[in-house]
Amino acid sequence: METYIQAVLFVLFLICFIVQLYFPIANHRSLGGYTPADELPKVKLPVSVIISARNEEQNLRENLPSILEQNYKDFEVVVVNDCSYDGSEQVLEELKTTYPHLKVVTITEHVRFKTGKKFALTLGIKAAKNEHLVFTDADCQPASAHWVTRMAANFTGDIQIVLGYSPCYKTNSFLNATIRFETLKTAINYLAAALNGDAYMGVGRNLAYTKTLFFGAKGFAAHMHVLSGDDDLFINQNATASNTAIEIHPDAFVYTHAKTTVASLFRQKKRHMGAGKLYKNRHRNLLSIDAVSGLMFYVLLIGGLCYKFEAFFVALILFGVRWIIQLIIYHKIYKKLGEARLLWYLPLFDFVYYLYLTVFGLIGTFTKTRQWK
Repeated sequence: METYIQAVLFVLFLICFIVQLYFPIANHRSLGGYTPADELPKVKLPVSVIISARNEEQNLRENLPSILEQNYKDFEVVVVNDCSYDGSEQVLEELKTTYPHLKVVTITEHVRFKTGKKFALTLGIKAAKNEHLVFTDADCQPASAHWVTRMAANFTGDIQIVLGYSPCYKTNSFLNATIRFETLKTAINYLAAALNGDAYMGVGRNLAYTKTLFFGAKGFAAHMHVLSGDDDLFINQNATASNTAIEIHPDAFVYTHAKTTVASLFRQKKRHMGAGKLYKNRHRNLLSIDAVSGLMFYVLLIGGLCYKFEAFFVALILFGVRWIIQLIIYHKIYKKLGEARLLWYLPLFDFVYYLYLTVFGLIGTFTKTRQWK
């Protein structure tokens, strides 16, 4: 009986091993072969940068000037001051005296009507005077003065969506490294999917699309009842193989600070994970298969070795094979995305990632968040 159980567990491990090899080989490898244009393009498209901010006084003071001072000829910055009760209004009024291309839209809180980020962004889009829109958050800072140029340069031909990359600042903590790895892994998934003609999400910290696309899709109407999803759900429902491009030049990175406590990370991920339930079936199924097979790969391996199942010493060799394949495929990608050092800790963070993904995925499935900030 024990031999039979060992055989079944080993077969399950083999299935997980094969499934886990599929993702880097069939999906992610395209990102390793992609090289962004090094030469700074010349772009003449008028652009509107849109930011929704609620009680972001300090972040606006620190980050907004780097966006307003982008080296781009024709652009405006639209900040939606969403029911803030801190000093955001004063900061924005001060900045307007220095930067005439700053436009402020103010939402005042209503006792009966509670607004979310999607409502604020919709007002910002309506207030924008330009067709091409670039989005970020108040707690984000572009890596260079060429961020808008790099993003706008992708609006050629049929392109209506540009997916950017938004890493976290590095600090010396395990939580920071874990969050950076999750951010990196998520980016690899959605950027590679877009290159493969099956874009399924983007991140609102670094994203661009056209006003025509937004209003043609009736904005966020299809998922306005969901608190999150202003970025990933909108892209999931509107991206196609022909209308989506990516931008991963280091000049176009947009940095943010990672959460510093488990509690704040929990609140953030609880809000974000709820949107995944509304992804298209094939995307939801593929992400679920990745999460389950990834976690089971490690659980079965560790369990088999702890109980000294004979077959699982072969599994240890297969673990090494998987790691080598990952190193071969990911070394270029990690370097391009500015996280080369994380590659050497891949087995540890990979296990933590799948554990973390499964936990937050279950939380997002069975709970509902009612407040965005």
